[in-house]
Amino acid sequence: MFDFLKKLIKKDPKAPAKPKAPAKPKAPAKPKAPAKPKAPAKPKAPAKPKAPAKPKAPKTYADQIAKDSGNQKNEKKGFFSFAAKIQSGLAKTREKLNSQLTHLFTGNKIDDTFYDELEMILLTADVGINATEMLISQVKDKVKKDGLQEPSQLKDILKSELITLLKTIESPLQIAGNHPFIIMMVGVNGTGKTTTIGKLTKLLLEDNKTVLIAAGDTFRAAASEQLSVWGDRNQVSVIAQKKGDPSAVIFDAVNSAKAKKINVVIADTAGRLPTQKNLIDEITKIKRVITKCHQPGPQEILLVIDANTGQNAINQLKVFNEALGVTGLIITKLDGTAKGGIVAAIAKELPTPIRFIGLGEGIDDLKVFSAEDYVEAMFE
Repeated sequence: MFDFLKKLIKKDPKAPAKPKAPAKPKAPAKPKAPAKPKAPAKPKAPAKPKAPAKPKAPKTYADQIAKDSGNQKNEKKGFFSFAAKIQSGLAKTREKLNSQLTHLFTGNKIDDTFYDELEMILLTADVGINATEMLISQVKDKVKKDGLQEPSQLKDILKSELITLLKTIESPLQIAGNHPFIIMMVGVNGTGKTTTIGKLTKLLLEDNKTVLIAAGDTFRAAASEQLSVWGDRNQVSVIAQKKGDPSAVIFDAVNSAKAKKINVVIADTAGRLPTQKNLIDEITKIKRVITKCHQPGPQEILLVIDANTGQNAINQLKVFNEALGVTGLIITKLDGTAKGGIVAAIAKELPTPIRFIGLGEGIDDLKVFSAEDYVEAMFE
């Protein structure tokens, strides 16, 4: 062991390692060329705003009625007073008439030129030639009698004379006599007759009358469907037959009403043009069938007239009156025309009671005709 230790001590120490040569300094790295600034990105064109989605058209007539009903519910109850609703419905007539009359009545003097302009304004509102001549003659007499000189004084005179004229055809529908009270609805195509039946039914129900509807328009495929929708909405029965004889449909409806002691039967008929003699003859047959089934009936024959037809309404009234003896009128679509003066033409040419006026698409837009409210809405 000691020998081993001695060997270790005697062993030569290792020579010191040669120092390593210092590393050559690296050449300084070439500075990188500054990066080219990127071209600014082109601003993206603003996204085109998406066109608002078109409301889906109602698939069926029932959908349209339901839509109208929803719109009605969204309105505040009692938001429109009776007169305000008429003013709203006659807005187009008033805008056209009032702008012209305002300019005329603020003129300098009352002379022949004044009366010529007044005549033109009344004619363009479809007041009619005879009614216009009468109104101007009455205004002239008033000017002469009272010695009036200012045009502004004549507006109230014109309104007063027009109210007097329209009072002659102001006559609300009266449901009286033996039940059922039968209302026969007639008119040309497209006047809104079917829709008017639905609105009239609601008015009668609000007057505590029981109602039954006869779908006598068997020519138009959708007519029975439309009346059925109105019947469901008003909760009244509708008597209908597919492709049946219109006289037979109405005959069945009247007998059903008599058996059930229903107050009112509203009988729809197919729309027809005054020139279609065969269809006019057919409608006289329907009237005879009603009378045979129920002697007092039909107690009311209502002609539905679209206000947009203007002076052609006079021709329609003449033909239907000669064939049936029209007892009352309903003027529809007054909210969509500036021809509200047609009622004055009717009052002068063929004075026939105007029972109701239609002022919109809603179920509550059928109003009893009032001469004073009507004229006020035309001017103010």
